[in-house]
Amino acid sequence: MDGIKHLATLLACMKPHLDDKEYIFCTFPSATIPEMLHLNPLYCFYEEEGLTLIIQKDCAIQNKIRFSTVLKMISLTIHSSLDAVGLTAAVSGKLAEKGISANVVSAYYHDHIFVQKEYARKAMNSLIELQMESLPSSSIQ
Repeated sequence: MDGIKHLATLLACMKPHLDDKEYIFCTFPSATIPEMLHLNPLYCFYEEEGLTLIIQKDCAIQNKIRFSTVLKMISLTIHSSLDAVGLTAAVSGKLAEKGISANVVSAYYHDHIFVQKEYARKAMNSLIELQMESLPSSSIQ
């Protein structure tokens, strides 16, 4: 099933959801995914410099993994197409207007935005504001 491509629909229907868990990004220069599975990563990506994982903060602490920033995940609960144009730009642009860093991860069904823990509520309010601004004017009463 393909996702939605129409930007106005994506923005109006994105319904951001704030996860209650705390996450961190970490990297391992020579690790492979199989040897890191015990960390139960939410996300894995190979870069030239090493393997990047997104894991829960508690797991990082238990495994003595260094990190610098604690993040919260906001998921856009609409099934966006991998071919959709503009959603990431609109979301990160709105957050940038509010001085919030956005680390966007797109998966098959949804887009997920990782924001600094201390800005999570402000980010949610900003995304809801973007959603409201994207609704057709006849539906705002």
